[in-house]
Amino acid sequence: MKREDLAAKGLTPEQVEFVMAEYGKEYNPLVAERDSYKSQLTTAQTSLKAMEGVDINALNGKITELTNQLAGKDTEIQQVRADAQFSELLKDAIRTAGARSDKAVMPFLDIDSLKKSKNQTEDIKTAIESIKKENDYLFQGAKVPTFVTSTPGINQDVEDKNTQANAALRSVLGRE
Repeated sequence: MKREDLAAKGLTPEQVEFVMAEYGKEYNPLVAERDSYKSQLTTAQTSLKAMEGVDINALNGKITELTNQLAGKDTEIQQVRADAQFSELLKDAIRTAGARSDKAVMPFLDIDSLKKSKNQTEDIKTAIESIKKENDYLFQGAKVPTFVTSTPGINQDVEDKNTQANAALRSVLGRE
């Protein structure tokens, strides 16, 4: 519809403006909707062109493969967490037993069998106790010699300096 056609039919300029305004109320939303559909169609066609030559079965296979890898990673993460918890439990038990060094006691333990154990806490304690009996030098003793006591000084009964030093050391260690 054109303004010239309405004016040629004999409508006044106010009537032409009124008719065009009413026509625009219906026409403009339809044009906007049409433009939206055109835009959607163009986007869909572009997407389809990008998908040409893509093997859907290969993509499905890749998705399945990645899903399996993800599940494997979850299992691996759980295993790492379990190993860390076991390691912390083991180190705590070794420290509690009074070991001089965690690293010195670890080689004596059968780690694999302790990991598989159903009652890990008790089995670790038992294993550490057996190591403590066999290799007590790895653990703090009940009595640690202290060097805060004074030495008796020169003993007139001793003949030479070497014998005096040995007597002083025996005195400090409590082995007289």
